[in-house]
Amino acid sequence: MAKIGFIGLGNMGGPMVSNLLKAGHEVTVYDIVAELREKCANEGAVVGGSAAEVAKDAHVVISMLPASIHVESLYLGDGGLLDSLASGALVVDCSTISPASSRKVSEQAAALGITVLDAPVSGGVGGAVAGSLTFIVGGSDEGLERARPYLEIMGKNIFHAGAAGAGQVAKICNNMLLSVLMTGTAEALQLGVDNGLDPAVLSEIMRKSSGGNWALEVYNPFPGVMEGVPASRDYEGGFLVDLMIKDLGLAMEAALGQGAATPMGSLARNLYIAHRDNGYGRKDFSSIQKIFSDD
Repeated sequence: MAKIGFIGLGNMGGPMVSNLLKAGHEVTVYDIVAELREKCANEGAVVGGSAAEVAKDAHVVISMLPASIHVESLYLGDGGLLDSLASGALVVDCSTISPASSRKVSEQAAALGITVLDAPVSGGVGGAVAGSLTFIVGGSDEGLERARPYLEIMGKNIFHAGAAGAGQVAKICNNMLLSVLMTGTAEALQLGVDNGLDPAVLSEIMRKSSGGNWALEVYNPFPGVMEGVPASRDYEGGFLVDLMIKDLGLAMEAALGQGAATPMGSLARNLYIAHRDNGYGRKDFSSIQKIFSDD
């Protein structure tokens, strides 16, 4: 079994570590939050005293961090993790960050003989727990094949989007579309309810018609329509509004960099910012339903 270093043990990273441990790998972990380190230790992980200690002698280093600034701080600069890794090392960064930041880390790593993949995920906390995540990978073919045995433990789908940074581009495009379809679905459902329709009946009509989409199939935003989704538990758990806003900001940044028009994505971002400012930042993103239903 492989020696894996894992940095970042939050809502996504912790369950990913659990699945690697269940597969029999030796996993050394680090996070700045002691409680998260202890939780992984109780599951059988070795706790490192620093990120550099986690990376020492690891066959692969995996990171899952909140934002570009954290990834660049971890890997780059004086004392960055790239200085601690040997030539030939493999790094898989599963954070969702700026494509430019991913390319920057990859380029500096390549100069040292280190292979870096950007591999942001889709599937949420439920997918991380179930080991059914989708990995959207940017980087070399050779790097992906080296990483594949580990990714297959944590996920069901692995896509190679292209060169370094391509995984991030694909991820933010997907999440921009997700925000648009979720806001549109919520708006349509509220219009029907305001005009006397049963939201469950309307959902089924639209699901089987030309308006059918992922939200109606598996993640209905209207309370009481679908069991087991955040809307059925006061929008707790799932993918936070704050994180959707972060990802939409990355999409807008990418659009500005290329002079691309993203009017629907921009509008969705503005709606989510208004929703956050109404106190919903820590709720699931499907709670955007409330922006149409609240007085």
